[in-house]
Amino acid sequence: MASLDISSVLQGGYQHPVSRSWQGRRQLTKSMFMYPIFITDDPNASVLIPSLPGQRRWGVNKLVAFLEPLVKKGLSSVILFGVPLNCTKDGHGGPADDVNGPVIQAIKTIIAHFPNLYIACDVCLCEYTDHGHCGLLNQDGTINTEPSVQRIAEVAVNYAKAGAHCIAPSDMMDGRIKAIKRGLIDAGYGNKVTLMSYSAKFASALYGPFRDAAGSAPSFGDRKCYQLPPAAKGLARRAILRDTAEGADIIMVKPALPYLDIIADAAELAPDHPLACYQVSGEFAMIHAGAAAGVYELRTMAFESVESMVRAGATLILTYFTPEFLDWLS
Repeated sequence: MASLDISSVLQGGYQHPVSRSWQGRRQLTKSMFMYPIFITDDPNASVLIPSLPGQRRWGVNKLVAFLEPLVKKGLSSVILFGVPLNCTKDGHGGPADDVNGPVIQAIKTIIAHFPNLYIACDVCLCEYTDHGHCGLLNQDGTINTEPSVQRIAEVAVNYAKAGAHCIAPSDMMDGRIKAIKRGLIDAGYGNKVTLMSYSAKFASALYGPFRDAAGSAPSFGDRKCYQLPPAAKGLARRAILRDTAEGADIIMVKPALPYLDIIADAAELAPDHPLACYQVSGEFAMIHAGAAAGVYELRTMAFESVESMVRAGATLILTYFTPEFLDWLS
């Protein structure tokens, strides 16, 4: 040690578990986790999703019993995804804001039983259109942007009217943040409902289990013309700046682990905004698969993955590991 320069010695700063905990700029807390929940239109459903370990599609009648122990452990927020299996889908996503549909009924049930639980609602049309794309289509099968944005804004406002605390559009249509914000303001919810934008949502191979869960795979083509190309760092930065200018209250990056550089960019570009990231279904499934194969211990890898997101700048993490973290952080 005598030969080392004073500036070379770092290990004394993290030799103890307590001093190691001080090395992170932020510490994980339970409130940083938002739990994605799939709500189906069978009110008594409790159906395992094979490609998403431990996750289920829930019917409204099963929600209270499912959520109650999680709320007692400290669950503070959820994001709802509608999974309509028994409705007639159409070209404009008509069932999305059906007052008797799964999302609006779930909002009302949660408010009635857990008034302090924060409710975010994903807003997209892919689960509700007969073609499985995230917007309305032109005759040639391409996205018709203007009516798509109008319809998405309409759905968003109706979720706000039902009682949602947060609207989270994931469709990636140009201009939808401005349209939703204007719709919320005009309906009297501009200062009552949070707008969380999936600003940098990439056309990733990691969405497969989610599409199984939500039944939202497109019936033809893909979503590469509106979700961002994986290598498109510049586009992601532009989208983040656009959405903050259009009125987003929270910025999101999706997926998370392959896009830590984009999370860091978002923290730089929107330093005064909360920054969310979505540890998507494929990331969750991969961590489980690696643990099952003996590559690593599940808890250790789950912590490493989310701590890297926080290190990059995330302040809110959407993850299917939320129930486990409620236990692990107790």
